[in-house]
Amino acid sequence: MSSILTNEGASIALQTLHQISLNIAGTQQEIATGRRVSSAEDNAAVWAISQTMQADVQGYKRVSDSLSLGSATLAVARDASETVAELLTEIKGKIVSAQGENVDRSKIQSNVDALRDQIGAVVEMAQFNGLNLLKNSDTDTGSGSEAVLGFLRRDSLGVTGADIDIGKRDLTTNASAISASGGSYTAGAASATLDATQSGTLDASGVAVETGMGFTLSIFGTDADESRFVQDDLRTTTATAETRAEMATAELRYVARDGDGIGDVMTALARKWDDYAAKAGIDSSVLSVAASGTGLNVSSSVTDGTDTIAVNLNTVSADADNTIGGGLEILAGIDVSTATGATAALTSIEGLLDYTIAASAGFGSDQNRLETQQKFNDKLSDAMISGIGTLVDTDMEEATARLQALNVQQQLAVQALSIANTAPQSLLSLFR
Repeated sequence: MSSILTNEGASIALQTLHQISLNIAGTQQEIATGRRVSSAEDNAAVWAISQTMQADVQGYKRVSDSLSLGSATLAVARDASETVAELLTEIKGKIVSAQGENVDRSKIQSNVDALRDQIGAVVEMAQFNGLNLLKNSDTDTGSGSEAVLGFLRRDSLGVTGADIDIGKRDLTTNASAISASGGSYTAGAASATLDATQSGTLDASGVAVETGMGFTLSIFGTDADESRFVQDDLRTTTATAETRAEMATAELRYVARDGDGIGDVMTALARKWDDYAAKAGIDSSVLSVAASGTGLNVSSSVTDGTDTIAVNLNTVSADADNTIGGGLEILAGIDVSTATGATAALTSIEGLLDYTIAASAGFGSDQNRLETQQKFNDKLSDAMISGIGTLVDTDMEEATARLQALNVQQQLAVQALSIANTAPQSLLSLFR
């Protein structure tokens, strides 16, 4: 049936042309913006996923900034600790020079004092953005480490930041102090008596360490005729059990820093003993104290059933208001002005060098950890950006080919519409 009022062919052609024009407009927009999904209207599910991933990418950029700041802070601390190690090596050279007889020890001591002051200056300047990782004498919980935002963790509950803790390593020379009153005092928290057995262990695994908690090592030797050792040299207390007053003045003391475990305390006390023994001229055969995990191994080759040495670990709780000392506290007591002092100093400086080198190595390990994490975060961000592109970016080759095809379809649709519009004119021939 033909009609001059309704041209169905033209209507169909017009609808086709309209749809092709819409497709052309959409394809041109994809090419112009580079996105095939640029809003929720295009594809709600894909757009939502891409927006979430894009937010994560922005978050990782902030994480990268945090890691860069942490790495820079660690670099300053590591360089400073390495400088301190070099200065301690110089001090060791001065101490070695002081071992000779025909030397001016007073001048050598002046050089040692100058180098010690330089170490203090280096530690004071070793800060980045107000943070100094070479100081750790605060009693607040958590003050012994700094948190660096390391990565983001996404789960069903949302996104949370995960920190990487960077430990402080004290290289100051401040003196520690144990309060003479307050807190809870425990004499003989761990003990061992050397007799004919000649060896023992102070097991401190049951001692809970608190920041600011005080520890002392007390020695009480018994050799009435002094046939095996000088009794007074091996008595840091007036009786086997140390009194609270004696603890406050003890040389073999340590006040725990934040982050210390019982192993750190044992290592520090063993180092204090080495320094004490060197100054007192106590040979290791008479008494040796070595840290071993959560305890101290003590031994002597001169004790027997009569001549004994009692070694006790004593504690006072943190609420006694003790003062935390510096990691290089022993350095302040080095004195090479006498032959005996020069000999003792050689032992002391070795322990300080070992401690400082370990601190430098620790900073280096932490720095490598942050740099490794940063590299991983950068790779993860690149992978996420690539994934977002796969979801929403336009395939330019495919879009260009589609646009050319649509242009051809548009031309054909225009011709079809033109033919459909001329169809009613053929009815006029019936009236001729």
